[in-house]
Amino acid sequence: MLPEIDTVEDLESRIKNNVPLPASLLYCIAAIEEGIVYLNGSPQNTFHPAVVEYARQKGALIAGSDFKSGQTRYKTIMSDFLIGAGLRLASVVSYNHLGNNDGKNLSEDKCFQSKKISKGGVLDDAIKANKVLYPSGQDHIDHEVVIKYVPFVGDSKRALDEYSSQIFMSGVHTISSYNICEDSLLAVPIMIDMIILGEVFSRI
Repeated sequence: MLPEIDTVEDLESRIKNNVPLPASLLYCIAAIEEGIVYLNGSPQNTFHPAVVEYARQKGALIAGSDFKSGQTRYKTIMSDFLIGAGLRLASVVSYNHLGNNDGKNLSEDKCFQSKKISKGGVLDDAIKANKVLYPSGQDHIDHEVVIKYVPFVGDSKRALDEYSSQIFMSGVHTISSYNICEDSLLAVPIMIDMIILGEVFSRI
């Protein structure tokens, strides 16, 4: 993962000195300089503080993060449901396999690490919001994510999840799920909405 780039000066220096940077970040900078709307639907950390500030200075529109249309969205709902019900979520294990370009890209470690952080972030938000179940210093849970590229299944992503919570008398409550989704068909409507909103905001 690329460390946060905090200042525009640092960003410009890296570009000027040909410091290796992710293609998504360079593409975003080019879009900002050309006044083109940049909409991001992937989990990579493109919007560093310096990039956001640079866009502000240039009056450019940037928006978006991981679409979270499948397993990550489900994880958001489940963590909110369990913690909101007063159950101390203690372990979340997620497994995915898919065969489209997303699956191929996520077989690369750098892309996978970005996705893992994105998936973990939704749990972090739910945990930090409940200081009763998760007092300071006791907010760690076991969280594992596995993503495998299996070309045969194509765009049909298979996701298995296991949510284990600590309950009364040291008991354990576990919910397991198996979800099959058409990955692109879930993401495309979100992309269309982003494009429409981006076009409207660029005119405003």
